[in-house]
Amino acid sequence: MTEPAPYFTEITQGAPGAQAFWVRADDNVRVRLGVWTENGASRGTVFLFPGRTEYVEKYAQVAQDFMGYGFAAIAIDWRGQGLADRLTKDPLSGHVGRFTDYQRDVTAMVETATQLKLPKPWFLLGHSMGGCIGLRTVMDRTEFSACAFSGPMWGIVIHPALRPGAWGLSWLFPRLGLGHLYAPTTGPASYILSEPFETNGLTRDAGMYQMMRDQLTAHPDLQLGGASLNWLGEALREMRRLGKRPSPDMPCFTFYGDQEGIVSVSRIEDRMARWPNSTLHMEPGGRHELLMENADMRQSLTAKVARLFLDPA
Repeated sequence: MTEPAPYFTEITQGAPGAQAFWVRADDNVRVRLGVWTENGASRGTVFLFPGRTEYVEKYAQVAQDFMGYGFAAIAIDWRGQGLADRLTKDPLSGHVGRFTDYQRDVTAMVETATQLKLPKPWFLLGHSMGGCIGLRTVMDRTEFSACAFSGPMWGIVIHPALRPGAWGLSWLFPRLGLGHLYAPTTGPASYILSEPFETNGLTRDAGMYQMMRDQLTAHPDLQLGGASLNWLGEALREMRRLGKRPSPDMPCFTFYGDQEGIVSVSRIEDRMARWPNSTLHMEPGGRHELLMENADMRQSLTAKVARLFLDPA
């Protein structure tokens, strides 16, 4: 069952007229969906899988770009972020019980898209953490005809000297009942609100960075801080599990920026080298959030993704 949910049109610069819905996963966690279906979308539906800390409104411009090619779009607030249910007493902690719990959210998303009769074929576009979630989705599910990934989190950049500690602490602390604590070097502060534009690793576009800051300032409930130790451990194990699996038999386009410093480029290159019927693109001048770069870059990349989705064979 779906129920109407808030959608903050006033903070978006993209497609107007989105509908938002509350839906519950099978473990009763409530997540939020945003759906864009105007302009007679009939060429299919793009499922937008956001990254960690992100939320539906942030993807309004991306949805608008795809609507220009005749697609509908649907995006999600994953459990533990956006307006979805937060999972610890500290609402700013980016937490999850098991990484595979995100697949429960995917199931709720797919069921809602079916209920709403969103046009087929269906396609998946995952960014960062959403790329990790999305990789398992296309490995395990059959609803999608093609997929694309932006800076996918198939590995995380961790200094070699800190990697043993990341594995050790994220294994030990959850077993001591302390998995909700922040991972080392992180805390409750929102990265967007605390990191100056000049040193941020997300985008080179000052206007987009300011838009994200304005969104979080206008609606503080959308803010999220650092990842919990449990999230970190679950993410590390999930990426290792997925790394051992073969790529799905599905057309794929993956892109990353030449200034990527958050996810592992070598893991992206390794996966794509093992993915038949796929294309890997490195975007000059791009940082981690290529879909939040300047309009020319965003629209150029969207066009490449749309070409695949319009002719995935």
